[in-house]
Amino acid sequence: MLRIQSIRRLRAAAVFCSVAALSACVPSARAPQPVPPVSRAPVPRPAPAPPVPTYVDRASERPAAGLVSEVNALWRGFPGTTGIAVRRIDGDWSFGERKDELFPQQSVSKTWVTLTILDQIDQGKLRLSDPVTITVADLAVFHQPIRDRVIANGEITETVGSLIEQAITKSDNTANDALLWKAGGPDAVRDFISRKNLGAIRFGPGERLLQSRIAGLQWSQEMAIGRRFYAARAELPTEQRREALYAYLRDPMDGASPQAIVDALAKLARGELLSPASTQLMLSTMSRTSSGPNRLKAGVPGGWNFLHKTGTGQDLGGISTGYNDIGIMTAPDGTRYAVAVMLGDTTASIPERMRLMQAVSRAVARYHGV
Repeated sequence: MLRIQSIRRLRAAAVFCSVAALSACVPSARAPQPVPPVSRAPVPRPAPAPPVPTYVDRASERPAAGLVSEVNALWRGFPGTTGIAVRRIDGDWSFGERKDELFPQQSVSKTWVTLTILDQIDQGKLRLSDPVTITVADLAVFHQPIRDRVIANGEITETVGSLIEQAITKSDNTANDALLWKAGGPDAVRDFISRKNLGAIRFGPGERLLQSRIAGLQWSQEMAIGRRFYAARAELPTEQRREALYAYLRDPMDGASPQAIVDALAKLARGELLSPASTQLMLSTMSRTSSGPNRLKAGVPGGWNFLHKTGTGQDLGGISTGYNDIGIMTAPDGTRYAVAVMLGDTTASIPERMRLMQAVSRAVARYHGV
């Protein structure tokens, strides 16, 4: 019996081993499957997008041929020694006629006096509220609306700010001379012009000495009262006056080139000469200029903004000298142009001079954007 049970156990074990061996040859459902090979073919890349075209304002690169031609025709047809310069401030072009020659500035030079004062304010040397006392001994010559108040009161006290307003907007010679000496005299203005690299711009000796030398006179302070300057000048021989005037025209002590002037105006407008506050003060003051309403300003079309400074010299024997206007024209789209028209000497009538200036500013506006 025991033998029979042993034999049965041995057979069962053999069957189990056979099944186990067979199971080992069958792959399990959980066993890892072979991974198919990865294709190494290059992946196509999309073609780069074409560059987006950039708009180029060609009008900012060069003046319109029609504008250059028209200004040239105006210049050729005008009698006398004339300098014209036009510069696009928001761009990189300028052109003109006799634009690099020196022309008498006359009251255009008040621009540099005020800029010198504002530069000193930026440096903390002066303030707009600083008082300036003006006496009869400080009076100048020609146009000086402040004179009547000085004579009536013996002396008056103004602020630097109020003198700037009178010198620029009213072209008051005494107000300008008071600012000049507050700044430190002619050398201070010349130093400003040099430090700011304004180029071919001279500054004279001050209004009294400038005008007396042009007339062939020796300055005396009594000439500042009434019409005594005119009377003293009328007593001079005509030849003496002519010699002095022509010497001035040949080598003006206050001479500036139209190109240097429009370049300086561009620097001013771009904020390269003064602090933002002083720049805005200068530009806003020039926008209130009341002199020369029929010069460049009268040719600027509606919708444009304009600011400027005029200059007017002495006359002799039908010849007028130093008849000028410089300014900044701003188009409705914000584009700015600096313009200078300077008549060194001319026999043209005042209306003819005004029409020339109007034609120049009108042409600049008409060719804007072309």
